[in-house]
Amino acid sequence: MPIEEVDALAERIRRLPGVTELIAGPGTGAPELSWGDRFYFVGDDRMRPFATIVVRNVPGFDECSDLDRPGRFRLNVELGRVAFKDLFGYGPEAFATHQSEIDFSATGRWFPHPVYAVQSWASMVNPPEDGDVDRLIRHAHARR
Repeated sequence: MPIEEVDALAERIRRLPGVTELIAGPGTGAPELSWGDRFYFVGDDRMRPFATIVVRNVPGFDECSDLDRPGRFRLNVELGRVAFKDLFGYGPEAFATHQSEIDFSATGRWFPHPVYAVQSWASMVNPPEDGDVDRLIRHAHARR
């Protein structure tokens, strides 16, 4: 995993107002398969993250993005139904009809989250440092 890229993205997210970061690991209560994944929350309730960075596949659950290959990680953000539809041209309820057309392992472009698209989550493998990425992170943050 390109730790410098993950750390740089994490720093951009942490700079937003009121953000706390949880890095899954021993003592956090997170399953070992998620150790190293990062979860970003706004406020004290920490019930639902607005963004996550995942660094590996979860066998049998989320393997589509091929994150076990060296140098790969994935940013996930919760957009809400309207922004999801604006980004992809269809609502989260239509994800199943488009799923077979999506390359979940493509880098540097947005796609519906392989598992949580129906909850309006979008993802990008190895996101570049650019305004579009930051704009959608800020959008997800503002929804909290």
